[in-house]
Amino acid sequence: MQDPPPPPRRLTDITWVVGAGTALWFIAWAALLVAHLAGGRPLDVWFGATLAGWVLGLVGYAIFRWQRSAARRGARTAQNAVE
Repeated sequence: MQDPPPPPRRLTDITWVVGAGTALWFIAWAALLVAHLAGGRPLDVWFGATLAGWVLGLVGYAIFRWQRSAARRGARTAQNAVE
C-alpha cells in the first residue's frame, strides 16, 4: 500500500500559516475600526476579539521565532526544529 502524498508546503510552513492568520485578524480589526470611525458602529466584543486575535498571533509568531533560533543555536532547553 502506498503512502499518501504529503500536504502542500504552504499548508505546513508555520511562517505562512501564522502570518496569514494574523493578517486576517488584522484586516478584520481594521475593518471594524473603520466602521466605527466612519459609520458610528460601536466598539463591541467583536472589536476586542479581533484585536486579541491579532496580538496573540504576533506573540505566538515571536515565540515561534525565538524557539527556532534557540534550536538553531543548539541551546539545550530549546525544542527541536522540525525543518
